[in-house]
Amino acid sequence: MAHLAFDELSLRDLRVLQVLLRECSVTRAAEVLETTQPEVSKHLAYLRSQFGDELLVRNGHAMRPTAKALDLAPQVKRLLETAESLQADTQMFDPATSDRLFGLLVSDVGMVRFLPPLVERLADVAPRVRLRAVPLGSWQIESKLESGEADLALGAFPRAASHLRRQKLYSDGYVGVVRKDHPRLREIRSPAGFSAGRHILTTASETGHAAHSQAERAISAKIAPSNVLLRVPSFLAGAIVASQTDGIATLPENLAASVAASLGLVAFKPPLQLPRIEIAQYWHERFHRDAAHRWLRAMTFELFGRR
Repeated sequence: MAHLAFDELSLRDLRVLQVLLRECSVTRAAEVLETTQPEVSKHLAYLRSQFGDELLVRNGHAMRPTAKALDLAPQVKRLLETAESLQADTQMFDPATSDRLFGLLVSDVGMVRFLPPLVERLADVAPRVRLRAVPLGSWQIESKLESGEADLALGAFPRAASHLRRQKLYSDGYVGVVRKDHPRLREIRSPAGFSAGRHILTTASETGHAAHSQAERAISAKIAPSNVLLRVPSFLAGAIVASQTDGIATLPENLAASVAASLGLVAFKPPLQLPRIEIAQYWHERFHRDAAHRWLRAMTFELFGRR
């Protein structure tokens, strides 16, 4: 009887089980799988009947996997990896007709830098393909790429797991930006004027900008604490505040080029040495041979890669 029950499990069932065990939440699992909570609950009930186990049990406000579920997790992972590998070897991908949804892990900078050109290119070559910006925490890159919730991570992630595949796209520098009618526009270009200015510091190390920590320290070392006008966790927020105040924001150069004109900002080279940022695309080995994934990686490299 047990053998017959397992014959009835589909790869979709196993995928739902994998996401449920990782998220320990029907709500979050539904978001990852892009379906409804009742649909996930129905799958969970079916899985419980097939395995003869609760799999997830409520503990206060949270759900926790049972001992059997913990034993199943690595086996389910191996089965799904094998199935995806078999599919990747025979799968054809036609971007002109595909309606595949690709998830991209990007920071606020990445949304501005990568999404508009990608959306424009897709409209020409793959009009039914869709993109989804996946919420980014720098500590979650590996799990989201491994699970398939995201196909690619685009950005500067120096602490990304070494076993993730990666391809360098380009390197970026920093520029300072101020509003066009800033009263000290000339002075702030000098070391003394820059140090004496009021600064908007982006403290973005925990929001997907892990590479920014060195630059953040270098800028902080050059200015007095009293000259910090504001600290924000977003480069975009810093740029907007700079456009409406006398504050100086220091931004990645490509972001500044994208937003300066629309926000009425002037960019200048900061009078101090700041590190360059290496921008790359990252993906998991599980999807390395997937035909659709290869197409996406080739397109992003064509759009953003600089040899």
